[in-house]
Amino acid sequence: IGNPFGLEATVTVGVLSGKGRVIGAGPYDDFLQTDASINPGNSGGALVDMTGKLVGINTAIYSRSGGSLGIGFAVPSNMVRTVVASAVSGKPLVRPWVSFVGKSVTADIANAIGLPRPYGVLVEEVYPDGPADAAGIQQGDVIMRLGEHEIEDGQAFRFRLATWTLGDTVEL
Repeated sequence: IGNPFGLEATVTVGVLSGKGRVIGAGPYDDFLQTDASINPGNSGGALVDMTGKLVGINTAIYSRSGGSLGIGFAVPSNMVRTVVASAVSGKPLVRPWVSFVGKSVTADIANAIGLPRPYGVLVEEVYPDGPADAAGIQQGDVIMRLGEHEIEDGQAFRFRLATWTLGDTVEL
């Protein structure tokens, strides 16, 4: 749903064809991919499912020509919810910080530690006196879940973490 070229309440239809797409837009890349047309003016419009439930906000298009012939991307609604809550509160948007450096578990790492496949984040360094240190996270730990979500890689971990509210506690 959008306002392309000033035509109010324009609706396009498409398929959600991918989740967790990384397009190089920043540290919280985790876009929904859609083939719904995102023309100039549709960015910021709602991406809804068949029941009208908001699933994302149309944000970008990948196109060789710069026109609307390409692949559309939307920010998932759970990320939008976090940003909107911060904006409504009047407080600055501050992302949660767990205070460790990690890297995605590769096939070699998974094989070495006995995982059936590569997923998760290997903790390489824990900052002293930070939240990770207080929680007992140590160098060499592998974070495989954040709450109810399996963590595929470092990008997925950063995205999932960014959807939590500052000060919340989550099980790893």
